[in-house]
Amino acid sequence: MEMKAANRRIVLLDAYTTNPGDLSWAPLDACGDVTVFERTPPEEIVARAKDAEIVLTNKARLTAEIIDQLPKLQLVCLMSTGTNAVDLRACDARGIPVCNVPEYSTASVSELVAAYLLHWSRNVDIHFRSVREGEWSRSLDFCYTHTPQRELNGRVMGIVGFGAIGQAVAAMAQGLGMRVRVYTPNPENKPQLGQAHVDMDKLVETADVLSLHCPLTDETRQLVDEAFLARMKPGAVLINTGRGDLLDERAVAAALHAGQLECAYLDVLTSEPPPAEHPLLSAPNCHITPHLGWATLEARQRLVDELVANVGAFLSDAPRNVVNQA
Repeated sequence: MEMKAANRRIVLLDAYTTNPGDLSWAPLDACGDVTVFERTPPEEIVARAKDAEIVLTNKARLTAEIIDQLPKLQLVCLMSTGTNAVDLRACDARGIPVCNVPEYSTASVSELVAAYLLHWSRNVDIHFRSVREGEWSRSLDFCYTHTPQRELNGRVMGIVGFGAIGQAVAAMAQGLGMRVRVYTPNPENKPQLGQAHVDMDKLVETADVLSLHCPLTDETRQLVDEAFLARMKPGAVLINTGRGDLLDERAVAAALHAGQLECAYLDVLTSEPPPAEHPLLSAPNCHITPHLGWATLEARQRLVDELVANVGAFLSDAPRNVVNQA
C-alpha cells in the first residue's frame, strides 16, 4: 500500500556543500519525514538510509552493493547534474527512478570561465595586491605591470561540447570579442549562436583558450592526454570546469612544467579533495579552484528548488528529470 507523502522517510546523505546554512530545507518537509546529514562516510550510508523511501545524495556513492541493502528505497534524487554517484543499472533492476537536476548552474559555471579568462588576460589581483603593499606609491612611473596585459578581443575561444554551459560560455566569449570555435558530435542539432563548428583537430590546433564542457564518457575519459596536448597551439590556455577525468592530469602537469601550455585553470580534479602530492598542485601556472563553479547562492537555491520539485513530482506519480530506465 502506498504511504502518504507525510510519512515518507527522506534522507539527505551529504547536504552541507549544497546548503552550508544559508538556505533552507524546510520546503522538503511537506514531502515527508526529512533527516539531514551534512556528510556521510561510505561505511555509514546503509545505516542512515536503510529505512528511507527517498534518498538524496551528491557525492555519497550509492553502489549496487549499497542499493541491495536498502529494501525500502523507492527514489534516488541526485543533488547534481552528473549521475556517476549512483549505480543506475542497480536502480533499474529494482525499478527505482533516479532523478538529477539539469542546468541549474549554467550561469554560475560560465561566469567562472569568464573570471578565469579575465584573470589570464589582466591579472587584476596581483596588481591590487601590489598597490596595497605600497608599490605604486614608491614607483618612479605613473604606471607599471607585473604580468603581460592582453586583450581577449580577437582571440580564438575553443569549446569542446556544446550543451547549455558550452553555449553560455560561447555567448560570454563572443561578448568579449572572442572568435568562438566549437567541437560537438552533433552540430546540426545545436543552436547557431555565431560559433564556427570545426573538427577536433582544427579546434585543438587553433584555440588560444580551450574550455572543456563535454560529458564524461568512455570516449572522453582522459581526452586531454599527451598526444592532445602536443597538438595544442604553443602558449595556449586550458580550462576545465567539467570533470577531472577529462584530463590525463600527469600529462597536463608535464605540459605546464615544459611550458607547452602557458597555463591551466581547473575547477575539478579526478580526486576531490586532492591528495597533497597531486601533480597539478605544484605545477607552474596551474590555477585551481575547489570545485566551486556551481556553488553560488543563486545556483544552489535553484538546486534546492528543483530537488523539492523532483520529490514532489515522484509523489504525484509523475517523476521528472529521470536519468535511468526505471
